Amino acid sequence: MKIAVCDDELCEIDKICKLLDRYRNERSAVLAYRTFGSGIDLVAAARGGGFSLYLLDILMPSMSGMDAAKEIRSFDSDAKIVFLTSSPEFAVESYLVKAKDYILKPVDENRLFALLDELYAEIQSIPEGIMVKTRSGIMNILFSRLSCVEVMNKTLYFHLSDGSIREAHAKLSEFEEILLSRPEFVKVHRSFIVNLYQINEMSSGWVTTHQGLSVPVSRALYTMVRSDYMNLMFMDDK
Repeated sequence: MKIAVCDDELCEIDKICKLLDRYRNERSAVLAYRTFGSGIDLVAAARGGGFSLYLLDILMPSMSGMDAAKEIRSFDSDAKIVFLTSSPEFAVESYLVKAKDYILKPVDENRLFALLDELYAEIQSIPEGIMVKTRSGIMNILFSRLSCVEVMNKTLYFHLSDGSIREAHAKLSEFEEILLSRPEFVKVHRSFIVNLYQINEMSSGWVTTHQGLSVPVSRALYTMVRSDYMNLMFMDDK
């Protein structure tokens, strides 16, 4: 489960991150999160896809959490939105963006954990692979076996952990939503989605998979990719 945390106060972000870390450790949950200090930055990142849950403060300068939620809803109708705020006055308005919950600060740990339990159970019920129509027929590719997906000349190349490659005539966008909703997958370049668990080495501008495949990382995405990678690896070491 990928979570976006947005609040203009660093102390509040720190509190939520500590709760998420505690939940992750106690539940042994596969969970990753990214933090944002403004609604504008959040919406820009959200347009790239991948977040299954948004934890938003409402009272923020430039763009409020409510306005950010409305923007997100304009291109993502499925993600869960939860407001964590000190103000009760926007509770009714939160229904307009189909908010999953509205929690007043200070955030109650039990309430947040119960919410995460519910959402995590929903995500766990999602199939552990994707169906791909290849030249040899339809096959189910397990997420754990998928090293990366590459698009070139209107053909998708599914690079598997055993070194084999499956080809499909399809658009990368057909698989982006389901892949990027999982914490281990990240879009590193307009032509590549990579499984972070399959990365053997990371350097500025490139990642190398365990199979020896060198994958370019766009300059604009490198910081985010490195952060997601370190977050996921640090999570697994706990």
